[in-house]
Amino acid sequence: MQDAASLSPRRLVLRRLIEKRMPLWVLLLAALVGSLAGAVCALFELSVNRLIEGRLGWLGEHPWWQAIFLAFLVSALLGLVGYWLTHAFAPEAGGSGIPEIEGAMEELRPVRWWRVLPVKFFGGLCTLGSGMVLGREGPSVQIGGNLGQMVADLFRLPKEHGHALLAAGAAGGLAAAFNAPLAGILFVMEEMRPQFRYSFLAIKAVGLSAIMGTLVLQAIRGQHPAITLPHYQAPQLQALWLFLCMGLAFGVLGFVFNKLVLACQDGYLALHRNRRWRFVGIGMLVAGLFGVLSLYAPPISGGGIELIPHLVRGDYAMATLFLIFVARLIATLICFCSGAPGGVFAPTLALGTLFGVTFGYLFHAAFPELGIEPGAFAIAGMGALFAATVRAPITGIVLVTEMTDNYQLILPMMITTMGATLMAQWLGGRPIYSQILERTLRLAREREAQCKTG
Repeated sequence: MQDAASLSPRRLVLRRLIEKRMPLWVLLLAALVGSLAGAVCALFELSVNRLIEGRLGWLGEHPWWQAIFLAFLVSALLGLVGYWLTHAFAPEAGGSGIPEIEGAMEELRPVRWWRVLPVKFFGGLCTLGSGMVLGREGPSVQIGGNLGQMVADLFRLPKEHGHALLAAGAAGGLAAAFNAPLAGILFVMEEMRPQFRYSFLAIKAVGLSAIMGTLVLQAIRGQHPAITLPHYQAPQLQALWLFLCMGLAFGVLGFVFNKLVLACQDGYLALHRNRRWRFVGIGMLVAGLFGVLSLYAPPISGGGIELIPHLVRGDYAMATLFLIFVARLIATLICFCSGAPGGVFAPTLALGTLFGVTFGYLFHAAFPELGIEPGAFAIAGMGALFAATVRAPITGIVLVTEMTDNYQLILPMMITTMGATLMAQWLGGRPIYSQILERTLRLAREREAQCKTG
């Protein structure tokens, strides 16, 4: 950049005017990014739902012996498209995408938005639509972040303002995914705190993007909460220790879950060795299997958001809950660790709800005099596993509160999530997205070293 002393008076005045107006310009672009994130994420959600409904409706018209074969075939073909697009054009679009945004905010990972946006949208549409246990929330964060970088590049913003738009897009994407604007803001400031460059302008950009993303989402799909659940009364003070005990158990579960995710990712890598058709072939088998399960065992397939109301209402017996929990835990590891373009956010919330409602039934039977509904434990558990794995307790509390509209349960949720976080930390666990980013960077360095020696 030219020194101010070497500029002509006219150019100097213009430069000072631009610098003076730059904060307002950044905020206007942040509003644009949030609006784009809200529109694209709403379209992504509607497209996934329409594809799942259309696929299941069409399969339901066939006899069972035909439906099994067709369910496997259709989902395997959807998996073929999703996995091939990812491996061929944008490997960074595989998985959740949140570690990639964190790496980009640290300038450790590239943001190739011209590749990631179409691959994440259409690849994620195929893998989520196949019936796999994947969430659309992680992809929404990556889509939003890439939209922010796209706007920053198109308008040639300086690097520090481009960083603000990248973070703003991530917040807008999460807010639009869950219809939770405050959780979108807190997610960037709490979970991405090592990468987020705090400034008053950046914070305002993140907040404005989350607001606009939520407004656009609500204009498209309505103002109802992400999950419609009963409203529960605040439990009695003498019952709050039960939530702490449950939170400690969630901390152990979160620690084990993170270990299993990393081990399973390494197992997949040992199988396909990053060779395209091995990667795609394994993905097709996984997608085909969950296509059949989505037809005959719906609780074991899909992201899990649609399962949560049934769990909270008590539609399943105790033994069935345990079986669904074990099956979904295994299914989440199989699907998420395969490298498919899809997230683990929603499956984690479903697992937390399953674990929480199981505790709710046990406590309700052991302490009937306290009169606590098992559904209250389910809602508290929804955010506890998220807090233990991601290590963002405040975001987990606010996210679940906004999603379920159960503001009376804030105190027990705080106790549960804090207990889960402290236990996971005491065991030596670390945030899952940070560990995945470190693994990605390590593998990238190893591939680069192999290319140089080869």
